[in-house]
Amino acid sequence: MVVVDETSRSKHAMMWALTHLTNKGDLMTLLHVVSPHDEASPSLVQSLGSLCKACKPEVDVEALVVQGPKLATILSQVKKLDVTVLVLGQKKSAPFISCLRGPSRSEELVNRCINGADCLTIGVRKQSNGVSGYLINTRWQKNFWLLA
Repeated sequence: MVVVDETSRSKHAMMWALTHLTNKGDLMTLLHVVSPHDEASPSLVQSLGSLCKACKPEVDVEALVVQGPKLATILSQVKKLDVTVLVLGQKKSAPFISCLRGPSRSEELVNRCINGADCLTIGVRKQSNGVSGYLINTRWQKNFWLLA
């Protein structure tokens, strides 16, 4: 399962999961969590699902839009769907700002999912422009550079 939203980091995580984790016949679930106060629109996950099918047609793609608090919704969907691998996009943190204010809300969400989900959870961050590869974070590895 890949948590997706409008950000480029979630699209990078989705494409990483598609190319590095899925095989023919696998099911990849795209989960878009919306605030209880926002209207749920399936257009984002449907378009991302179409992109996945175009890139790797042998993988089945399921698109879900669920309203609720983000962390609780992700963790409950992991259990409900019996997810084996959860992938989330991470943004580059600014070290100076992190020292002053602590981790951002999105960094905190990824860390809580990594430590709290009942499956292998991977935070994925595409390297900066000009540098290929990804930084991977799991419960056991922090900032592991994957050149691929």
